[in-house]
Amino acid sequence: MAWTDYSSAPAPGTPVCEAAQVGDVLSLSVTTDRGAFPMLILRAGGDLRAYVNACPHQYLPLDYRSDRLVSADGTMLMCSAHGARFDILTGAAVAGADCGLDAVPVRIVDGMVVIGG
Repeated sequence: MAWTDYSSAPAPGTPVCEAAQVGDVLSLSVTTDRGAFPMLILRAGGDLRAYVNACPHQYLPLDYRSDRLVSADGTMLMCSAHGARFDILTGAAVAGADCGLDAVPVRIVDGMVVIGG
């Protein structure tokens, strides 16, 4: 599934948050007239990366049971509901899921993270 397949997917150019807010991983919801869109934004490999905050195993947010989402070695995102693991740079499934996280294009404009496109 692509991020644009979600009924609540924001339009390109939609502001998400201030870039300074993004540390290791930030879980947030972007609300527009289309509804609330769950996202994870993180800094990895020197860049910002963003994914839909929905584990493809059961479509629960990765932080459903805990806000500890990054593996100890910093290479994976982990689903707190059932332990699936995803490559932090690509969102690809590493263990516990048949497919990866849905990447969301983002960019920084005037200090704000916005939906790319």
